[in-house]
Amino acid sequence: MERVYLDNNATTMVDPKVKQAMDPYYIQQYGNPNSLHSFGTEVHPEMSIALDRLYEGIGAGDEDDIIINGCATEGNNTVLQGIWSGKLKENQPFHLVISQIEHPSIAHTADWLESMGVRVTRLPVDEQGLVTPEILKEHVSRGSADLVSIMWANNETGLINPVQDLCRTAHDLGALFHTDAVQAVGKIPVNVGELGCDFLTFSAHKFHGPKGVGGLFVKRGAPPVSLLHGGEQMGGKRAGTVNVAYMIGMGLAMKLATDALDYENTKVRELRDRLEDALKRIPDTVILGRRENRTPNTILVSFKGIEGEAFLWDLNTSGIAASTGSACSSEDLEADATLRAMKLGADLAHTAVRFSLSRFTTDEEIDYTIETIRKVVQRLRSISSTYS
Repeated sequence: MERVYLDNNATTMVDPKVKQAMDPYYIQQYGNPNSLHSFGTEVHPEMSIALDRLYEGIGAGDEDDIIINGCATEGNNTVLQGIWSGKLKENQPFHLVISQIEHPSIAHTADWLESMGVRVTRLPVDEQGLVTPEILKEHVSRGSADLVSIMWANNETGLINPVQDLCRTAHDLGALFHTDAVQAVGKIPVNVGELGCDFLTFSAHKFHGPKGVGGLFVKRGAPPVSLLHGGEQMGGKRAGTVNVAYMIGMGLAMKLATDALDYENTKVRELRDRLEDALKRIPDTVILGRRENRTPNTILVSFKGIEGEAFLWDLNTSGIAASTGSACSSEDLEADATLRAMKLGADLAHTAVRFSLSRFTTDEEIDYTIETIRKVVQRLRSISSTYS
């Protein structure tokens, strides 16, 4: 076996059906959709189908908005900075509440807002690595917060936060609620109508769509938010010519992903659990988070006495791709913020490795991975100065 890709929380391959659907919009149907001539107007029917698929995929209503953008990072920035700018116009203070386990696109934006005078509260996690309504109520008083932003599923651990309860609690406290659902869409059911959130972000390349396109859900009646100005695209809420091919690709990827949710939660979960059970049989190995409360594709594991970077290097030489932390911050060799928030200690935080599967992962790939990991652990521990 030449190569095995188990880093699907970082990005996914484009589903071949998605690529095929996108191909005509580069050469045959390349018109600007804002143009009045046939080159522009002929792409509108497929754009409408793509939007319908996105609305259906996350359970949005006809009067809600889904704004097509460049990625979830842009969507997250749009929400946080958009609510802040609205408060600035009203000459009102802004209190933002996030968790200590947020993706850098939330955490770093919050840092920047804080440097601009915004009050930021960073919620800790419980012993299970989750943000709970009780934690939110403990740190935020009624009427004090403007926006609560808590990720749905964590990109490192796969742990799923109780976002419906968190949303209800945020609203009871008088705050708007946003969730970064990047790691949830395509892995677990996502329904914004049932959730009741005001804002939700997602990114196509996490569910076998193309990189460079995402979506921002805005609930009917929520405050308007915008980051890019200069045109009337997306109803004036996100200026810039729409990337037609990518929008169409994202729409189909959403449909394929939601249609495959049963497979994700049966076959992919079965493969994940088989790999996890094999890892548990290796002495001095720790799996982080209960599998029942994780996305069905994710394992975060720590092998005592083995640095994560060294482990990945050996895996890579055997053709297996995994990761030690968020791909968005992989150049930072400090312990990952999520693991620090879970108070796991430097040893676990620096040795943790993430495996994330997809619906394209095969039985043969998992068998090969299990065999390879056993050999890698044995080799690295035999030369480790910290393992005895």
